[in-house]
Amino acid sequence: MQRLGFFTREAVRALSRSAAPSFAAMLTIVLTALVLGTFIPVVQATTGTANDVRSRVVVDVFLKDAADLNATRQSLESTPGVKKVAFISKEAALAKERKRNKEAFDLLGRNPLPNSFRVTPDDPAGVNAIVDRLAPRGPNGGPRQPAMAGIDEVRNREEDTNKILSATSLVKGVTAGLAALLILASIALIANTIRLSIFARRREVEVMKLVGATNWFIRWPFMIEGVIVGFFGGLIAVLLLIIAKTTVVDPLAAKFALLASPDTIDFPLLIVVILVSCVVVSALGSGLTLRRFLKV
Repeated sequence: MQRLGFFTREAVRALSRSAAPSFAAMLTIVLTALVLGTFIPVVQATTGTANDVRSRVVVDVFLKDAADLNATRQSLESTPGVKKVAFISKEAALAKERKRNKEAFDLLGRNPLPNSFRVTPDDPAGVNAIVDRLAPRGPNGGPRQPAMAGIDEVRNREEDTNKILSATSLVKGVTAGLAALLILASIALIANTIRLSIFARRREVEVMKLVGATNWFIRWPFMIEGVIVGFFGGLIAVLLLIIAKTTVVDPLAAKFALLASPDTIDFPLLIVVILVSCVVVSALGSGLTLRRFLKV
């Protein structure tokens, strides 16, 4: 504990002696943490919206009038890749269509719509495989033929489904790539700023090394200094994020679904992630950067 107190005092003393480089490092951490604190929820909300759109990819299975509903449901539920099967009666389908075009269906005088099952896949990307199992194509790419006796037709709006899957996959891939690049750029930026701060004090490190100080004896004050800089940089960023959330995000959340997305990280957890990340990256950056100056 005495040694820890000594290292901490040395770190505080070093911060006061090299205020300008330390302030530059702290400002870099603040800006980087602000960008990450904004970008992480945006990436999560965008990915959540893409997943929500993908969850709407379904297969509609229209039945023959004489179909055995229980047997057909069991067969559909046992089909590989199927997550859920929901029955839609012809009466429910008619009521829904009447809301869209009441006059047209009233003129018919009867219900022309069949009973159907709506099949939801485990993975939206596997929807075409389910369609192929339920209604494989004929020879040479001919019309689909239902594989079960009670099925009249299988539809999945293939063209629209492929567009949805392609678009959402692109969105998820781009956001994941941007998130990875931003994290790597943030680490590199903080490490380079810390490197400049330590470079300004390289003579001090060389003198300590020449008088017999061990590598860890030299390294600990710099790492504690990194912890202090990282903590206060992260704390300032968190305070700014809290102000922005209270004054901007929360009032607009009711108008913009993206801001109110339930799939984003909880704000208290985001604060913890930012603070821990700032402290860890700053401390490791100080310790690792110092290695080249210890080779005297």
